[in-house]
Amino acid sequence: MVRPTTRSDEPPFGIPPGYPVAGYRTGELIGAGAWGSVHAARAPGGRPDAAVKFLRPARLSPGQRRTMAQIARSEMSFSRRADHPNLIRTLAVVTIDDPAHPGLDGAVALVMERAAHSLQDVLATARPGLPVPGAERVLADVCAGLTHMHTAGWVHGDLKPANILLMPDGTAKLADFGLTAELEGTHAYAPPLGSPDHVPPEWWSQRTGARGVALRPSADIWAFGVIAHQLLTGGLHPFLGATARARSLAAQAYARGAAPLRLDETLREPWRAAVTACLTPDRAARARVDLAALLAGPQTRPPAARRRPGLRTGAGLLSAAAVLALTGAPEPAAPDLRAPPPPPRGAIPAGSDVPEALRGPIGDAARRCPEPEITPVLLAAMIKGESGFDPKAARPGTNEYGIAMWTPAVFNAWAQDGDHDGVKDYMDPADAIASMGNYVCWLDQQIKRRGFTTDLPALVTAAYRTSDKTVADAGGVPDRVKAHVTKVLAYLAEYGG
Repeated sequence: MVRPTTRSDEPPFGIPPGYPVAGYRTGELIGAGAWGSVHAARAPGGRPDAAVKFLRPARLSPGQRRTMAQIARSEMSFSRRADHPNLIRTLAVVTIDDPAHPGLDGAVALVMERAAHSLQDVLATARPGLPVPGAERVLADVCAGLTHMHTAGWVHGDLKPANILLMPDGTAKLADFGLTAELEGTHAYAPPLGSPDHVPPEWWSQRTGARGVALRPSADIWAFGVIAHQLLTGGLHPFLGATARARSLAAQAYARGAAPLRLDETLREPWRAAVTACLTPDRAARARVDLAALLAGPQTRPPAARRRPGLRTGAGLLSAAAVLALTGAPEPAAPDLRAPPPPPRGAIPAGSDVPEALRGPIGDAARRCPEPEITPVLLAAMIKGESGFDPKAARPGTNEYGIAMWTPAVFNAWAQDGDHDGVKDYMDPADAIASMGNYVCWLDQQIKRRGFTTDLPALVTAAYRTSDKTVADAGGVPDRVKAHVTKVLAYLAEYGG
């Protein structure tokens, strides 16, 4: 049979190969979003390669065109004024006048510095629990770029890993200034967009006026805290969940005081204190986080005794040293970021029948879920119950295949690229296990929202075979899957779970 796969390299837009823009010729697609696409660009005469971002009005509603025009104006306005080694430089801005290509006619094209890859690419291949190599250098570069922006009176507004680009020499630069806005006193205005994973909790309750939503530097500080946690824990979001929506809800629950801040156990001091300060729900307190010591470093910063808590000496961003200086706490010894993380909860015991090659993917999948019952041993028991660890298992009668017994249509809704090869394939054990972990985490959260608080491993196992709604309607494990659930729970007990 031909297995459907989801590829990350399928271009959604049709820029003609070699299309000329401001003396450059466009090449392969680098990335795409809702408003346009970014392509490689080459110039004759030995000039450095560049990248071209196309913002195109085709196929948009009138309201969307207005929003896109606002984004284009913001990007052009800031790009023409930006001048800092940690901000991507814009080399040219042009409006395409080409009736022969209706899809491009009227588009805004921005020619920019070409990066090697994005921080999002790096995080996609990170190992949970281990800091990304060079994490602290990247954070210092991001902080320098943001400091420059805030001091100059600008808010980035859309800080996230995809908008942090890494140059060939490893320097990190901020990019994508479509939501960047100039401060008018304490705040600016921008369209009600942004990444749900990186906007602060107050963003969700703000009203949208004629000029958009209010945007403050404290929003960038929150996003920086999320990114710092991701970089220093191997890609783990501080508010874990199976979907961006679930993560945003977790952040909102924390902001309401309904849930604690659960930073990953591998996040060491002094960064733990710094990330906590960035992620305070109190917007005013977040804005007071001091950035003065970050670039100077802990050896040259003013002594804590000379500083007053709450003193704002700059535009407000974190540093581990600054947080400790503000609180007057002694600075702990620098952590050894190369040290291995502690064993995850519910680790698979040595000597069990779980294949060695599957232990890493199972542990990583469990690590990405914040729910305490979703452990490596539970996922291992479920996989054993589904396929007996056979990657070629199949039930054609029910259209279920692979080590996690995915139905292709369901897999496509939850697909993860577990082995980072650019293909999401339900017959690939790494992809199947990563996707299973994500789906099981979401099922657990749904079951809890339906009011269940006990026997969660059994209920999650049942929901994986049926659905969370079926479990809720039955008031527990449905009769038709009780034998299967009993078998999985026996495996779980065998693994010590």
